Amino acid sequence: MPDPYAYFRGEIIPLADAKIGVMTHAFNYGTAVFEGIRGNWNEEEETTFLFRVREHYARLEQSCRILNLPFNEDIDNLIDITIEIAAKSGYREDIYIRPLVYASSEVLGVRLHGLETDVVVFVAPFGPYLDIEQGARCHTSTWRRVDDMGIPPRAKVTGIYVNSALAKTEAQLNGFDEAIVLNTDGHVSEGSGENIFIIRDGVLLTPPPSDNVLEGITAQTVKILAANELGIETIERTIDRTELYIADEVFMTGTAAHVTPVVEVDRRSINGGVPGPITKQLVESYSNVIRGKNKNYEDWCLPVQVKSV
Repeated sequence: MPDPYAYFRGEIIPLADAKIGVMTHAFNYGTAVFEGIRGNWNEEEETTFLFRVREHYARLEQSCRILNLPFNEDIDNLIDITIEIAAKSGYREDIYIRPLVYASSEVLGVRLHGLETDVVVFVAPFGPYLDIEQGARCHTSTWRRVDDMGIPPRAKVTGIYVNSALAKTEAQLNGFDEAIVLNTDGHVSEGSGENIFIIRDGVLLTPPPSDNVLEGITAQTVKILAANELGIETIERTIDRTELYIADEVFMTGTAAHVTPVVEVDRRSINGGVPGPITKQLVESYSNVIRGKNKNYEDWCLPVQVKSV
């Protein structure tokens, strides 16, 4: 059986032994930032490919700067640690690696200054987040996306995900798979944990970061693949809710969701209720890239030889 490991307080230890105290500031106030890194299992090569690890750690450091949290680790060292715990944990399936920089001081009081931080990195098995084959049925949430002047959505702050959880739960309790969240101006922002794209008349459109959108690494990847593999450029512009209803195709992107077709929005069918042709090409292209099957993008993938367990 696989045995998950974590990097915790400067050491690689069994995940079960990585514990924090109940007074930890991040636990009480959400004062932590995080990333999600996919490890994608390639059965033919018996190798796990970690996708765009450096880019994720660079964004983690940026999130720390936004929150004024000390970032005391070297990114190259974190990459080596990530490879080691992925190999040592022994999973022969898709995995999810979660690095966090968290306020580790055991003090009460709301603030960000004068706090100590620690870094933890752990690994867990993680299968499909949404149904990529059938596509997702989405619901426009009554909850609005947090604003940059509230909690900056450019940073992956743990506390901000209460906003996502409210939207996701509302959608699922109403019988949908995922939420689409609007910003305070009523424009399309993103899903509960995904960026969103629409296709109209062969043009790929996505909301700009100024609409309170996380600058997604998967989204950036898809823009590059759309241009290089399909000859389709992406335009960033504000998107209205009703544009979702009349789009030729809609899809979501994210580390967890990969590239997931959206086949229904607010009980309105998209492309007849099936994934569209451009979306399907992007799904296939992205899947090949993240599993190390397209050598044109091998610099994005770090191969990990999983240790026998």
